[in-house]
Amino acid sequence: MNAPLLVTGGTGNIGNRVVPLLCEAGRDIRILSRHPRTDEPGIQHVQGDTVTGAGLAAALEGVEVVLHLAGGAKGDDIAARNLAAAARDAGVRHLILISVVGADRMPIGYFRAKAEAERAIAGSGVPWTVLRAAQLYDFVLPVVRGMTRLPLLPVPRGLRFEPIHGDEVAARLAELALGGPAGRVADLAGPEVLDVRQLAEAYAEVTGGRARRPLPIRLPGAVGRAYRAGENLAGERARRGERTWREFLREQVTAADRASVE
Repeated sequence: MNAPLLVTGGTGNIGNRVVPLLCEAGRDIRILSRHPRTDEPGIQHVQGDTVTGAGLAAALEGVEVVLHLAGGAKGDDIAARNLAAAARDAGVRHLILISVVGADRMPIGYFRAKAEAERAIAGSGVPWTVLRAAQLYDFVLPVVRGMTRLPLLPVPRGLRFEPIHGDEVAARLAELALGGPAGRVADLAGPEVLDVRQLAEAYAEVTGGRARRPLPIRLPGAVGRAYRAGENLAGERARRGERTWREFLREQVTAADRASVE
């Protein structure tokens, strides 16, 4: 038996990909969630809430490594502070956080909360690692799908993304969780920088849809200026994934075709 590795958000989009990798590496896993599932071989599910702090002390008993993946539209800063304090009290030896590229540069509440979460982890007194990752293809897909159903395609000037495959983020997180504390590591982003029109045209091409006529628009204020300046993009030192947006879309089409047959 080895000390369990605690994963918050272990049943979410990234968590569902990371946990099997950690199990394959021989680690016993403890997953913290508000609605725990039934235990599985090598995986213990415990109840708790990082935002309220409920259940954290019990969940951290005997834990040496914590991978903090849980997140939401609000409260990420509070959750990180609660988890950091509980991890320090429990004697945790390594605390890993997933954050977002541009956390300290984008004037948006979600990004600011992520930046606060990073500060909470770094100031916790627990040896730590922070990985900033770009948006997942999984999250970009429904947005692009919805936009391509409009009569015209709204194209904000200067708005660019560098989304990445969730499997590649999961692989990097597993690598970090199995290693030692490394501080803030290189950002992780996709292999391409794409604007809205490029994302939508690739979607139409792969799915056999019709490309919409673009409608250029301008994002106002500080948010617009930040996006046009590329503050949401990773720098030259970023680590890049290999699987492209088109490859991801082809995977989705193949999976949908397979499901329709089964």
